[in-house]
Amino acid sequence: QVQLEESGGGLVQAGGSLRLACAAAGGAFKVYAVGWFRQAPGKERECVGVITRDGRTYYADAVKARFTISRNNAESTVYLQLNSAKTEDTGDYRCAAKSDYPFYSRPDYMTNYPYWGQGTQVTVSA
Repeated sequence: QVQLEESGGGLVQAGGSLRLACAAAGGAFKVYAVGWFRQAPGKERECVGVITRDGRTYYADAVKARFTISRNNAESTVYLQLNSAKTEDTGDYRCAAKSDYPFYSRPDYMTNYPYWGQGTQVTVSA
């Protein structure tokens, strides 16, 4: 079983940048797909993007071209780079991991994650 811990959240002005990190412990990190999710007050949690075990990425339309996910398997860490931040990016950001399989397609990567971190808050001010 893998344990996940997010870091890097904070306050950023609109148009600014922030980098979140998701550090993993336990389990075979390199075989996991890792997703980033966010939840704004009063809204449902949404997947903002995923990185597969082989480094492919998928993004939600709302963040495409602004967010970048990368992974460093040697450090068991996945990063979420937020650029051109918008006030609507405000929320609690959590990373999640799941075993990755060759037959998975995009829809499989956006849901059903068994392992979750505790979250880190991102606030974008106008």
